[in-house]
Amino acid sequence: MQGRIVITGMGTVNPLGLSVRESWDNVIAGVSGVAPITLFDSSSLAVHIAAEVKGFKPENYMDPREARRRDRFEQFTIAAAREALTDSGLEITEANAGRIGVIISSAIGGLQSLQDAVLVNHTEGPRRVSPFLIPMLMANGGAGMTAIEFGIKGPCFSVASACASGSDGIGTALMMLHTGMIDAALAGASEATITSTGVAAFDRVGAMSRQNGNLSMIPQPFDKNRDGLVMGEGAAVLVLEREADAKARGANILAELAGYGATADAHHVTAPQENGEGGAAAIRMALASAKADFEDVNYINAHGTGTLLNDQTETRAVKAVFGDLAYKIPISSTKSMTGHMMGATGALEAIFCVQAVRQGILPPTIHYETPDPECDLDYVPNKAREANISLAISNAFGFGGHNAVLAVRKYI
Repeated sequence: MQGRIVITGMGTVNPLGLSVRESWDNVIAGVSGVAPITLFDSSSLAVHIAAEVKGFKPENYMDPREARRRDRFEQFTIAAAREALTDSGLEITEANAGRIGVIISSAIGGLQSLQDAVLVNHTEGPRRVSPFLIPMLMANGGAGMTAIEFGIKGPCFSVASACASGSDGIGTALMMLHTGMIDAALAGASEATITSTGVAAFDRVGAMSRQNGNLSMIPQPFDKNRDGLVMGEGAAVLVLEREADAKARGANILAELAGYGATADAHHVTAPQENGEGGAAAIRMALASAKADFEDVNYINAHGTGTLLNDQTETRAVKAVFGDLAYKIPISSTKSMTGHMMGATGALEAIFCVQAVRQGILPPTIHYETPDPECDLDYVPNKAREANISLAISNAFGFGGHNAVLAVRKYI
């Protein structure tokens, strides 16, 4: 272990904004990013709502010609990485480029590009398939194109662990920094699955809310009347460095990335283990990694998808770890506002944890109306709350039984 690992920069595009500041302001205000789908004609589907990134113009972040050769999830990645690097003030030079890593994950990759190519191949033949298809659809495309865009030559890859991908990528970067393999990292995730295929597939699994006409109350994490998630999209990237290096260059340290835990349920390909054992083990691992006691945790940013089983399972996991303390720890699901950004969701929620410990404000869980006896903790209903937060944890649980937990500590 080589000292503390700190966060010096953050960037995001998501359904609540095209920057960290805009997104945080909207989260604290309880703004919902859910609206009717505009990216494609959803009339043939059972689901017509999603949390889309609004007003995004890729040419504002990259060369327009290059933008046309990149899938939407890759465009999001470059935008978030550019903001994170600017925020951090980290200069990439020939001398340090090989000591900086890019671990930017995606659970699914370029789904729209793949969907379009399948249609072209079927209707027009294989010679009409784009020669840029492979780099547009591969899940590591966001990481690779970020390295190219900014001239970063250290380890570069993507972690794919479903909805835990972003958190696992950040946790992997944390471990690489601790071993001394790299001096700094861009870590996070990006996803753009709001396509006809993506929405149809998640709906067929039974995960999606179909309350298309009830935008003022959907999704409803932890509420008794919840009926499923709403799909979101976007990217979030953090700049991580060793504390000594960050201080030496006069960086503005935002928070400490204190711990990481990861486990597998080994139970079912989509459903979580109902007793929450896997999630609980990941929380314990993250706290042990952070050298933190259970009493130190002041806030939990929940996975909180708004599906019946996920919310109950996560509540059981929290109770299994914290016992009676669980009733004193505020918990919120920011997915009630951003929707579920799949592989990118944990990375954005890590940013929200950083903002919570820095500013002493707890994001709300909006749309919370009717308590569920099985979900009986403090979910910060509907309105943000001021609080002194020294340690926050972010839970991300994914299909396949992947559990990843990050611990973020206030930097003093």
